Amino acid sequence: MNESQDEHADAAADIEAVELANTAFYEAMERGDLDELTGLWLPGEDLTVSCVHPGWPVLTGRGEVLRSYALIMANTEYIQFFLTDVGVSMTGDTALVTCTENILSGGPAEEGSSLGPLVGQLVVATNVFRRTPDGWKLWSHHGSPVLAETDEEEDEESPS
Repeated sequence: MNESQDEHADAAADIEAVELANTAFYEAMERGDLDELTGLWLPGEDLTVSCVHPGWPVLTGRGEVLRSYALIMANTEYIQFFLTDVGVSMTGDTALVTCTENILSGGPAEEGSSLGPLVGQLVVATNVFRRTPDGWKLWSHHGSPVLAETDEEEDEESPS
């Protein structure tokens, strides 16, 4: 292989590794595995990581970010992510993943029920990863809700 083919193969391997790290993030959330989730974020208290959950203020610092996930996991009985529109961009040791999180979640069960009511939500997300000696680690997550149009809004926009 020539140098160009080597670079292309390296870039493809990096993209695959980032995609796997991104998938591991969502799978850890689905399982409620805080230990695994913790291992997916950049290590060290001195590193500034950040997170924006839909409707939340910016969380800065590894401790604050991980506490937020612990709270979410403790208060979510069931969560499943179906990722669509996944895109990966890379420059050097930084990778940017954009996607749509199609989320199905349920809270605590109501009395006499085995599972609480399920709710669907669309969130567009940006996940930023950094290359480390231990693989690609999350540096930042930003999720923003997708505001769906109601039938009334669609009716108002259509010509009469």
